[in-house]
Amino acid sequence: MIGWINSGGGVMWLILAGGFIALVIFLERFFHLHRAQIKIDDFLNGITTNLTRGNDLEAISICDQTPGPAAHLVRTALLHRADPKDDMVKAVQQAGIREIPRLERHMNLLITLAQILPMLGLLGTVLGLLSILAALQAGSPLAEIGDLSGGLWRALLTTAAGLITGIPAYAGYHFLVSRVESIALDMEQTAGEIIFFLTHPSNGERHEP
Repeated sequence: MIGWINSGGGVMWLILAGGFIALVIFLERFFHLHRAQIKIDDFLNGITTNLTRGNDLEAISICDQTPGPAAHLVRTALLHRADPKDDMVKAVQQAGIREIPRLERHMNLLITLAQILPMLGLLGTVLGLLSILAALQAGSPLAEIGDLSGGLWRALLTTAAGLITGIPAYAGYHFLVSRVESIALDMEQTAGEIIFFLTHPSNGERHEP
């Protein structure tokens, strides 16, 4: 394996470094998003039950102990429940806007690597072919296969490495995007339900001003 890497030259090491960075980003984002996605229905039931019983501090405490942006939006709504509805909605929306970049952290770098890695493989291919031509020219008219094999190995290995690292990085990026979109939908649902609960007259709360 090390021999193959060395045969790929400097471009191969760049590809492997980029692939390693892409893997680290994917794993960090995967576990972060996994932790951020909670069971919305169970969470909201716990919040509304405590609010109905007048345990406002307990409801806020549940939000503090629950990971993820949805819990943060609910906490924001609870802290602004005495404000007019428009002000509460604005505060929750601003909190949501601040949470999205945290969910997408480093994902631009991941998609950039997914696009660059196959191009690096192509660069290695071109460099390998150029080295073959140089060997042919230097050994003409009696160039031997051994003079050409090094460039051919470089061309094939870097192409394969670029695809092997780039394709999973691209797929991983879109997988993470789908998780972010799912969490964003949970945030929207949670914000809408908690604002409705806090402002709807049938819940015993104050009327919207």
